[in-house]
Amino acid sequence: YETFLRLAKHPNILAVKDAKGDSSEVSRVLNQTDLMYFSGDDANVLPHLSIGAVGLIGVTANIAPAPYRAMIDAVNAGDLTTATAQHKKLEPLVRATMNHVPGTVAAKYILHGLGRISTPRVRLPLVGPEEWEAALIEDEIALVGALDGVDFSNFRPDRNAAAGGALPKIAGTTR
Repeated sequence: YETFLRLAKHPNILAVKDAKGDSSEVSRVLNQTDLMYFSGDDANVLPHLSIGAVGLIGVTANIAPAPYRAMIDAVNAGDLTTATAQHKKLEPLVRATMNHVPGTVAAKYILHGLGRISTPRVRLPLVGPEEWEAALIEDEIALVGALDGVDFSNFRPDRNAAAGGALPKIAGTTR
C-alpha cells in the first residue's frame, strides 16, 4: 500500500485495482489519496464499494455481470438492502470460482459449462482442474441460485475438455 500511496502522487496515475483483500489497507488508500479505487477481490466488492471504491475488475463478473452492475447501482443510490441482496446471491458463485483453483481456470471451466466459450483450456503454466477440483466447483455451482443473466440449469461441465494446459500451435512443429 505504500506503493499505492507513492503512485498516487504521479500525475498520470488516476486509478488502481487491488485484489489483496485487506479492508483496512483499502481504507488507508481511499483516505490518503484521490485515486479511483477498483476492487479486484470478488468476495469483498460490496465492502469495498461501501467505503468508497468506484467499481470492480473481477473474475466472476465475466460470468455474471448483471448482478454486479445492480450492486454498484444500488450502492450509488444508497440502497444497501438491494446491494446486500446481490452480494448474497453472488457469494456461492464467487466461492465456486475463486476458492478451489485459480480464478481464470474456474471461470473458463464454468463459462464453457454454460456454453458461452468454445473451450475451457487455459494457457500454461495454468492447467485445468483436477477431477476432485472440478467436483468441488460443480458442487458449489449447484448452490448458486437465480442470477440475472445466467441460467445455471444449463450448466454442463466437460472435465475432459478442461484437463491439462493448452500448448500454442506453432507452425512447423509437432505441437
